[in-house]
Amino acid sequence: MTEYTQEFVDRGSDRLGLHVYPESDTPDAPLIVVFPAMGVPARYYRPLAAALSAAGLQPVVADLRGTGSSTPPPDRHSRYGYGELADDVGAVLDALRPRRAGRRTILLGHSLGGQACALHLARSGAPAESTVDGLVFVAVGLPYWRCYPNRRRPFVAGLTQGIAATSTVLRVWPGWGFGGRQARGVISDWAYTARHGRFRDRALEAGLRHVTTPVLAVSVDDDQFTPPATTDLLCDKLSAAPVERTHYTAAEAGGRLDHFLWVRAAGPLSSHVARFAKAP
Repeated sequence: MTEYTQEFVDRGSDRLGLHVYPESDTPDAPLIVVFPAMGVPARYYRPLAAALSAAGLQPVVADLRGTGSSTPPPDRHSRYGYGELADDVGAVLDALRPRRAGRRTILLGHSLGGQACALHLARSGAPAESTVDGLVFVAVGLPYWRCYPNRRRPFVAGLTQGIAATSTVLRVWPGWGFGGRQARGVISDWAYTARHGRFRDRALEAGLRHVTTPVLAVSVDDDQFTPPATTDLLCDKLSAAPVERTHYTAAEAGGRLDHFLWVRAAGPLSSHVARFAKAP
């Protein structure tokens, strides 16, 4: 797999890590900026970056705040939540402005990364240089407990609210078996979506209705955390955006899939993303 160059974006007390892959042979290849799932480092997405490059795209993968090469790791003094993650998306796009010149820019979010991308677009008054040409969701949704099969609803409700309670007591989520180490604000906002099926920030929730950026929303087979109904719930909030909704199957991928394994079998999916990214 192609190696990347490590770069950083300073965000005051925090620093965001970027994995920048070599320039495509096509000078105007669309730039696709990947934002990972909760607790998943950018290096995990190397197979996806290779598949996107092979499909004629120019990938950059960002580490979410406090994860992977982004520093510092969350501690009891970390107070940020979803709003700051949304702002980080804008900061990354601003830092990539020289690379974006003369080419289309596509955001690709996985799980929490996709939520952050959507909220960035929903934020009122986003600077013009931070606008993008498309948004791709892969295994992205709102983990609203009512969107899960009946037999799983008690488990989802207990898991999400138990993690939130623990992070409140400890003032940080230590990452015990789920999501990696996280700031309690991120966990609190995530658990709110699981309870209510909407984002805590009412202005951002309302802003989703005004997003007009084209969206490709992909659910995947055997996704234990983001079943298709959770993706549909999020897409329904983007009422002004043209949304192309599809499902990535194990048969198409040629191997097992779940919330994370799709990254390792992203070749066929990358062809769909490239078609979407290059569409006029």
